[in-house]
Amino acid sequence: MPHHAGGLRPAPEPEPASLEAQAYLQDYAVLLEAVPHPSLVFDHRWDVVLANSAFDALFRGVRPHPTAMPRHNFLRFVLFHPDAATVLAEHESSWCLPMLAGFAAAVERYGQDGVLQSIRRDIAQDPIMDAAYQQGLPRWIRQAGEEAVHHDGAVRPLHHPDPRWGRTDCRIVGETPRTLQNLGYSRMTLVLRESRRGPRARTRGGRHAGGSGAHLRAVTAADA
Repeated sequence: MPHHAGGLRPAPEPEPASLEAQAYLQDYAVLLEAVPHPSLVFDHRWDVVLANSAFDALFRGVRPHPTAMPRHNFLRFVLFHPDAATVLAEHESSWCLPMLAGFAAAVERYGQDGVLQSIRRDIAQDPIMDAAYQQGLPRWIRQAGEEAVHHDGAVRPLHHPDPRWGRTDCRIVGETPRTLQNLGYSRMTLVLRESRRGPRARTRGGRHAGGSGAHLRAVTAADA
């Protein structure tokens, strides 16, 4: 098992035992590949089950990391990969806090899950991230509203390595058919938007999608 900060990462669960489920995922991978925007399928731990070429193109410039690659666990990538901010613009305010909100909801539902517990330990080992999780996140949810916990519909900024896109926004679209739901998976697509000049759109909760985002160090106990 590969090492990570906080111990050994548990081995991933085996693929669905049902041949029908495996066949469905194979066909769904074909569908996913036909989508021109970055799209991924993941489980309740944010372990990535499927992703398309557009997703790989978005993150093609990130350096190798033992536990936080975008194709392995998207939550770990957002929170712990040192290159995440080079792609996910306004990384702390537009990506980390919403992902931490989703993580908190997953912990509430699957509290005994070993992978989620491992991620929680890694958050606790990072003083800034831990302060954001325990103190900044509740404040952010109060300001943005409970709906901010759900990613669907949010507009977030990106730095795409393809100069045809460059600095742009994406709208997050959650679209999970019943069969995927029954397998315990969710799908998320980052719909890239044409680059715009002038004031950038506000994201959910009143935060700007562009400009210099607030850092996690700004949401400490003094701000809660």
